[in-house]
Amino acid sequence: MTDKVAFITGASRGIGAEAAVALARAGYRVAITARTLADGERHDHVGSTAALPGSLEATAAAVADVGGEALCLRADILDAQSIRAAAAAALAHFGRVDLLFNNAVYQGKGNLEPVLQVTEEQLRAIYQGNVFTPLALVQAFLPGMVERGGGTVLNMVSHSAFTDPPAAADRGGWGFAYPSSKAALSRMASSLRAEHPDAGLRVYNLEPGLVMTDVMRLAGIDDAVMARFKPCTPAAIAAVVAWLAERDPEPDWEPHHILRGPAIARALGLLKSPSLLE
Repeated sequence: MTDKVAFITGASRGIGAEAAVALARAGYRVAITARTLADGERHDHVGSTAALPGSLEATAAAVADVGGEALCLRADILDAQSIRAAAAAALAHFGRVDLLFNNAVYQGKGNLEPVLQVTEEQLRAIYQGNVFTPLALVQAFLPGMVERGGGTVLNMVSHSAFTDPPAAADRGGWGFAYPSSKAALSRMASSLRAEHPDAGLRVYNLEPGLVMTDVMRLAGIDDAVMARFKPCTPAAIAAVVAWLAERDPEPDWEPHHILRGPAIARALGLLKSPSLLE
């Protein structure tokens, strides 16, 4: 075990939860954040308040099962104060954060709206969750990383931010608001590398491909639709995150542009990584 600490957003389910356990197995203590602290809680997801599987407490139990330590911090990526409070609590508890995984993403109204219908309120929510919250966390943890001479930031981006949609959002493509927020987030990595060239920082954009989530199922996207896009599993992307936590990417992965999670998982033989939460 090491004394390294990872801070993970969106860790109640999916990639974030799997990454928390994978990083714990690699020796990290983990601070995990999400809205859902306990199983059965209801929060708004794409207009529904159905209780989804997963919670911070369930993730923490899985972390404990592999001998790790997890600090559960309820926080909402749309609530800047709760995010800053979670960052402060993690630093107070662990004394440091060595890896920041900005995994959480806004999943709500506006993501699939046509340009003529997306509202300013929706766009503000999308940018709060996908740009301003990751920025707040980087600003909270980066000074300590620079002072210690090293640290890792992984920002989850999206294929849709760099690729023209094959069709309108309601016909199998994507809209403007969500991809634009991820495109904005993707510019952070190069700025941090330019601003801190000798600080030992490792800052990467990670693109997970298409990963089926409970929220996507709630929105009506079924396995038949997903199969057309060769989806990757949360466990495979989490295994890539744990690998990147301790190793530098290969040069031919174009690490200073976009790290393609599914391609890396394939190259490392991680595509069939089992879920660590079952």
